Amino acid sequence: MDVLINVLEQGLIFSIAAFGVYITYKILDFPDLSVDGTFPLGAAITAVCLMKGVNPFAACALSFAFGCIGGLLTGILHVRFKITNLLSGILIMIALYSINLRIMSKSNIPLFGKQTIFSNNVNVLVVVFIFMIAVKIALDMFLKTKLGFVLKAVGDNDQLVTSLGINKDNIKIIGLMLSNGLVALAGSMMAQYQGFSDVGMGTGIVVMGLAAVIMGESVFGKIRFMQATTMALIGSILYKGAIALALTLGLPSTDLKLITALIVVIALSLNGKKLNFKPKKNLEFGGGTVVKDTKAM
Repeated sequence: MDVLINVLEQGLIFSIAAFGVYITYKILDFPDLSVDGTFPLGAAITAVCLMKGVNPFAACALSFAFGCIGGLLTGILHVRFKITNLLSGILIMIALYSINLRIMSKSNIPLFGKQTIFSNNVNVLVVVFIFMIAVKIALDMFLKTKLGFVLKAVGDNDQLVTSLGINKDNIKIIGLMLSNGLVALAGSMMAQYQGFSDVGMGTGIVVMGLAAVIMGESVFGKIRFMQATTMALIGSILYKGAIALALTLGLPSTDLKLITALIVVIALSLNGKKLNFKPKKNLEFGGGTVVKDTKAM
């Protein structure tokens, strides 16, 4: 039971980061690797704020704001300096590693004994669920606004957006800011949940977020009424559940990256494919029966 609760808690926190990855990869078609830097950026900002006695909820808001700045820098490198989207994210990710070290002044800051969002005698799962629901509802409402529809249009057909007299570059920057802000917020919550901030805690976030998004779409993509953010949410829980199952089965923690890679491979291989449960058909000729395998045809 404790394992299930931990999976739900971590899955709900990580789903906020998955929302950010969904914006860049699925909406903007932008492979943004800077999220590997903005996740620990949110944790670093939160750790420093909590050490100075800042309200933990204010620390979450500051983490979101600084994450947006990280996305802004990625967007500027891409649209203003004409650097490719992949390289822009890599450059910001590398730069943020040093920036995070400067913010924390060391590689790790423990937060035990400090006031956090989980320190008000409220169940951790309830707090995480409220945060996730608030973020999900806000994101769903944003995507239904005029700006949200334009954001989707930029990812689908940016030439159409340009023909309407809308600056597609500014829309891309807004999308990157929102994405990295959400990832930094998830980093802030994860630091408070784990009780420490580490400069390397963002390694592989982009892969894990992509795995969560793809897993959600692979399993629930055929359900028309289900929102994309809901699929990303469920995919995050499934991903954390798969990791927990692997550890429960006795696999060493050093194999977590390998497990993540395997999960992504499986999710990609199943993405967009239907499971075929069609039975075999029997064709009768005279007194005999011929079995026809539909798969062979």
